[in-house]
Amino acid sequence: MARKILVVDDERHIVRLVEVNLQRAGYDVIAAYDGIEAMEKTKSEKPDMIILDVMMPRMDGFEVLKELRGNPESKDIPVIMLTAKAQDADIFKGWASGVDSYLTKPFNPRELLAFVERIFQSLEHPAEEYDSETTWEV
Repeated sequence: MARKILVVDDERHIVRLVEVNLQRAGYDVIAAYDGIEAMEKTKSEKPDMIILDVMMPRMDGFEVLKELRGNPESKDIPVIMLTAKAQDADIFKGWASGVDSYLTKPFNPRELLAFVERIFQSLEHPAEEYDSETTWEV
């Protein structure tokens, strides 16, 4: 069964670009066009990942992320922020808010796909626990 990804952006052409590339890679895609719709679809569709814009009407991406991370049902859903907010303060806010990856617009769809695949791989094969007995050579 294909993994389900919710793409959230108020710019329909961005949603379509992401959707086409993810579908070609074998993912099921759901679209939402603002933060409120994103929260509703997260609850009803239970996506495996969310690709989230920051600047949106009704509820911005940082508010959505806060809601997601505060809810036991959605707190573990990986989130990639895909946004034009490229200032260091915005990127830091994303990381501090619990985003799994942060990609700025304009973006390369292949780079986004690489982020998606890397996150899913890390969920399937979590890193082995650190062994304190390991010695590191420099």
